[in-house]
Amino acid sequence: MRSKRLFTTFLSLVMLSLFSLTLCGLALAASPAQASAKKTRIAFVLLESINDQGWNEAHYDGIQHLKKTLGGQVEVAYTENVQSPAEAERVMRDYARQGYDLIFGTTFMYMEPMYAVAAEYPNVKFMHCSGFKTRPNLGTYMVRIEQGEYLAGYLAGLMGYRNVGTVATQPIAEVVRGINAFTLGLTRGLVESRTSFDAGKVNTVVWLKSWRDAKNETAQALALVEGKHDLIREMADTSESSRAACAKGVPAIGYGTDSLKYGAPCTLTSTTFNWGPVYVDIVKKVRAGTWRNDQVFTGFEAGGVALAPFGKAVPKTVASKVLALKAQMVKGQDMSFAGPIRDQSGVERVKQGGKATDAELLSMGWFVQGVSGSLPQ
Repeated sequence: MRSKRLFTTFLSLVMLSLFSLTLCGLALAASPAQASAKKTRIAFVLLESINDQGWNEAHYDGIQHLKKTLGGQVEVAYTENVQSPAEAERVMRDYARQGYDLIFGTTFMYMEPMYAVAAEYPNVKFMHCSGFKTRPNLGTYMVRIEQGEYLAGYLAGLMGYRNVGTVATQPIAEVVRGINAFTLGLTRGLVESRTSFDAGKVNTVVWLKSWRDAKNETAQALALVEGKHDLIREMADTSESSRAACAKGVPAIGYGTDSLKYGAPCTLTSTTFNWGPVYVDIVKKVRAGTWRNDQVFTGFEAGGVALAPFGKAVPKTVASKVLALKAQMVKGQDMSFAGPIRDQSGVERVKQGGKATDAELLSMGWFVQGVSGSLPQ
């Protein structure tokens, strides 16, 4: 009887040991999941203030969307008002030294400093906005804001505006293709509305040679108004040109964020950046181990671009036509650079039935017919 009790006790101990080993095995098996649950550390470098009412505020809104969407999966930091390449390089290197997993540079000026720092920290991932240089650990991202530009121009043309004045910023491909898309949409709208116009001069462009210069932006917008331009197109990181136009009773179209919210009641609409979905998608790929050093370039179909609500002056018939074209773009049907397209000198750049390629869009350095003005040297 005693030996039977000993055998039962022995058997119980064996079973308990086997159960403990099973639990250990399960714990070991769970460790990869636990590793994937580690927070991804992300840093953003911003050119201006997060409340600049334009480009940088749009990026900050995207950061907030990222934090809200991914919550405890991410740890997010940012530095604003980084306004020189040397300072950008210092800030990026500091984040890399601190062990951040992913660093975003949110303006074209950061391309060279980010390219340099990425070479020093091959285990850190970098994403640069609107540039073109890559490394194995450095990709680029941009949204097809030209889709919104095309629709905004189309709206203006449908309403009969045929002498637009644009206050442009820096002469880089991103800005050039935006001006071109707006002009192409404008011309289409004018044709559909049967408005007579000068085919070589529907959009006059002046240059700030700066992303943000409130005083000069106001002065240039007022000069365009005095020159009898019937609509002002804002493109800078503030809403100053739209506000200046409204003060003179001339309508405007905003850029970056909704200018209607920032003291420009005459705004017909604004083409806006919606960086949140872009940031979420990139971070999810980093966490899943599927990130590549791609050149991300998305539009309405991925939620990266938006049109602000239409102003009261926009007729319902015009709004419905614009929204119908937008619905096509959401489905991936991008007509913003569909041929035939000729440049200012009359040379055919995109053939009938063709479309400008992404490579052509990302390196665009010429103006379409209808633009009055030239690129600064």
